[in-house]
Amino acid sequence: MSSKTKTAAWSDVRAKRPIEDDAVAEHVARMAAEERAYRLREIREEQGVTQKELADRMDITQPTISALEAGDLDRSGLATLKSYVEALGGTVEVTATFGNRKLLLSPQD
Repeated sequence: MSSKTKTAAWSDVRAKRPIEDDAVAEHVARMAAEERAYRLREIREEQGVTQKELADRMDITQPTISALEAGDLDRSGLATLKSYVEALGGTVEVTATFGNRKLLLSPQD
């Protein structure tokens, strides 16, 4: 047996495992959702509010808050996200985008 290790060039390794653009896009979207959820959790914690207290304010369960803060924003309905933000004293603005046109759908104060 030879003690030499055969190494492959990076281009050869890469050629055997091409980048899957759809998988990359899915991971990027998931990371962005997790970051947004983390920011919500930061705001809740800055206010000294527990998940249970927030859940009680919103009349939902603590595990629902936990799932939302774990990055489950896409599965959460707009009403739940709005309730979460408002329970912490914030407001939500919903904007529809059509190319260069933007339409604010939520009422302005």
